[in-house]
Amino acid sequence: MHHFAYHNNELYCEDVPVRTIAEKVGTPFYLYSHATLKRHFMVFDAAFEGVQRLVCFSAKANTSQAVLKLFASLGGGLDIVSGGELFRGLKAGFPAQRMVYSGVGKRIDEIDDALEAGILMFNIESIEELELIDERAGLLKKRAPVALRVNPDVDPKTHPYISTGLKKNKFGVETRTAIEGYKIASKLKNIEVIGIDCHIGSQITESQPFKDALESLLAIIKEIKKFGIEVKYLDMGGGVGITYADESPPHPNEYAKSIVESLGDMPLEMILEPGRVIVGNAGILVTKVLYRKSGKTKEFVIVDAGMNDLMRPALYESYHRIEPVIKNDDGSIVADVVGPICESSDFLALDRKIASVKKGDLLAVMSAGAYGFTMSSNYCSRPKAAEVMVKDDQFDVIRTRQSYADLIDGESIPSFI
Repeated sequence: MHHFAYHNNELYCEDVPVRTIAEKVGTPFYLYSHATLKRHFMVFDAAFEGVQRLVCFSAKANTSQAVLKLFASLGGGLDIVSGGELFRGLKAGFPAQRMVYSGVGKRIDEIDDALEAGILMFNIESIEELELIDERAGLLKKRAPVALRVNPDVDPKTHPYISTGLKKNKFGVETRTAIEGYKIASKLKNIEVIGIDCHIGSQITESQPFKDALESLLAIIKEIKKFGIEVKYLDMGGGVGITYADESPPHPNEYAKSIVESLGDMPLEMILEPGRVIVGNAGILVTKVLYRKSGKTKEFVIVDAGMNDLMRPALYESYHRIEPVIKNDDGSIVADVVGPICESSDFLALDRKIASVKKGDLLAVMSAGAYGFTMSSNYCSRPKAAEVMVKDDQFDVIRTRQSYADLIDGESIPSFI
């Protein structure tokens, strides 16, 4: 459930007309519902009631300070993949002890910052990384808490670009390497083995791949126990999908039930890393129609949001519903909804049946709360969009739109030019 609904043919976010925000803020802008964000987090967490757990929101899905602050206030943790996300998480109020650091390419400075902060756990993605973290921890006189990220070779049945648990993917280590890695880790004096981790992909719409991955992890846990290695944390990553079009992803209760049943009586604390399932349907991208254009074979609706604002359609050919902010009785058209970027891949929808629109009309690109703003760029020297959050009948700009001056901030012209 989300809090975007029509009242008298006008789209509202909670109790605020979207049109009112557009008139105040301009377009394009991202719009988030506080009630939806809070509800989604609490429903996901409650699905694992009775299990020792820490729900670590996946920061890469949405790193806006207001969004992160809300989840921190609800007792959540944070799954991070960079030093920048560590910085953002600390600024938003997450205790470092509730942060888990994943990612295949951790730099020395990022490792050092995480060690100094005192994060809960590093998810190790290679033996070389394990050895480097041991070295850095020794130099800083720290002990580094770690889990090995296992690549269980499970097909998540999702888009190839967001599949991460197959043997051909760059993430984690295979089962045999993981077992050897745990043996190595147990002998390193600056390493404390506390967990095991996997993450098989994103936008997964079935429970079975998660069960298959868990089965692999439990087998490894039993194997390494023979060598005296016991883990406290089982990190199942994230990846639960949402409905963009006609998908039927598992409800958090169904997902949790499949995990808990497979876990049995193993005395492990669960770490869960939901991202999209929490924020995806809690946000929309609002854009304005600039022009209509008819070609010999195509009808085009040109809007002021482009692939620099929402990369997913260009990158993954992802589907986002596109709805009018104000409904009318002018029927429908089939058109490409495209942006102003000088790339043929700059589209929000292709050959899509949408409401007939005219210049100046507002459109809502739905389910844009995850991997929307976080993947945006300044391509074609376009300022990044504003972000707005609504709570009940009030709204606040949680990120101001970039100015042209912001585009060249930090640049300089060398003296030899």
